[in-house]
Amino acid sequence: MQHPAEHSPLGKPSEYVSTYSPELLFPISRATKWAELGLDGGNLPYQGVDYWNCYELSWLLPSGKPVVAIGEFAIPADSPNIIESKSFKLYLNSLNQSRFADHGELQAVLTRDLSAAAGAPVAVRVRDLDAVAAEGVATPPGECIDDLDIEVSDYSQPRPELLRVVAEDGAEDRFHSHLLKSNCPVTGQPDWGSVVVDYRGGRRLDRASFLAYLVSFRQHADFHEQCVERIFLDLQKCLEPEWLSVHARYVRRGGLDINPYRSTAPITPDNRRLVRQ
Repeated sequence: MQHPAEHSPLGKPSEYVSTYSPELLFPISRATKWAELGLDGGNLPYQGVDYWNCYELSWLLPSGKPVVAIGEFAIPADSPNIIESKSFKLYLNSLNQSRFADHGELQAVLTRDLSAAAGAPVAVRVRDLDAVAAEGVATPPGECIDDLDIEVSDYSQPRPELLRVVAEDGAEDRFHSHLLKSNCPVTGQPDWGSVVVDYRGGRRLDRASFLAYLVSFRQHADFHEQCVERIFLDLQKCLEPEWLSVHARYVRRGGLDINPYRSTAPITPDNRRLVRQ
């Protein structure tokens, strides 16, 4: 079956336009992948946000002087559409030779265009480099499980059957791994990321089994958002927790990183970058 992104600029030669062109944005409906995961867009089992950070944001002042900044875009996890990443980069590049009075004017334009493409309000911040630098580099919460001893032989697709529990109730745990890798479903390029799992109630997860499960994504082809949603759903089914949160911090490509957060209840995401971002 043809992937919804097949008609997008992804994987195709593209002309880089350097003057404001909002028509470059290419929305992709989430409905197809929701249906594949057995989800109903009107009654999702999670809430959350996809944080996109742009490290190559630049435009011109009315005087013609260039400005550089970092853009932060928060797209609701229940928005009807995701925005295809190459089209997002092409759109941002189209600002390079366009004139805006200040950060505020540019932020208003970005908010309008990205919200229209996503089909839901997108929160936008245009940030000075000093402000972002002052935040420093974050460390994922919880213990890193990457030193656990596991054996892996199948990397072709996610294997939820690998997940095991070690206790039936009273569980609470938080951990992370840097071993997530999947592939772009259109170009086959690798996507690298770090995953954080936080849950309480329900069954207690065997951490080594989760690490083996995570590594089984290594040759799986899907977008960042759907990988995190699949992990969330598989853990929810296995653990039946009272509360569950899963998020991933992906390594940037073309100046953009994508960071999906999914949880059963509201959270306040930490959008500081990790060392690989």
